[in-house]
Amino acid sequence: GHVQLPSPQNVTLLSKDFDMILTWTPGEGSPPDVTYTVRYKSQERMDKWIKVPHCKNIHRTSCNLTCVLPNFFVKVQARVKAVSGAFQSPWVESQFKEYHLDVELAPPVLNVNVKENLLHVNASFPLATCVESLSWMYDLDLWEAGSEDKKQYERNFRKNTVTIDATALRGNYCLSARSSFQSIDFKYSRFSQPLCVLLNHKG
Repeated sequence: GHVQLPSPQNVTLLSKDFDMILTWTPGEGSPPDVTYTVRYKSQERMDKWIKVPHCKNIHRTSCNLTCVLPNFFVKVQARVKAVSGAFQSPWVESQFKEYHLDVELAPPVLNVNVKENLLHVNASFPLATCVESLSWMYDLDLWEAGSEDKKQYERNFRKNTVTIDATALRGNYCLSARSSFQSIDFKYSRFSQPLCVLLNHKG
């Protein structure tokens, strides 16, 4: 008879930290030498499954599709099959996802530079180069350590530095930021771990 390999399980198209990733787990009883091949299709061309060169005969159980997507504003679907020697499993398909609507944001990493009485703050994002041109923004909070009263600097373009006059600030001040992105409504990441600096410290 015709032997089939066990199909990959839990096939999921996952949006995580600005990336679109297909993940799966090996089918039960898969041989140790099993490899996987991934294809995708987009709603622009529902009849054509497109090869993903960097995810052909791979051993790992994930495939980053972010920079393969032809259009970030169209739903895509991916599928994966297991291969071992002359045997292969049936393809298993994921659900549909659209990068623009479904993207999940990671908090930015803050860089703070204190010069004289000015705080220069910028944020770096863990972005793949292909999505750098989308209009990522960040919101910044500033507060005195121990206080609940936060000053907000909202909707700063990703590459812009926020400059804060710290002349009147004295003591330990903390900053935290979240990524934001406007699709149908605003999406936000969680806030980054607070970064604290001592300002105008006399001593």
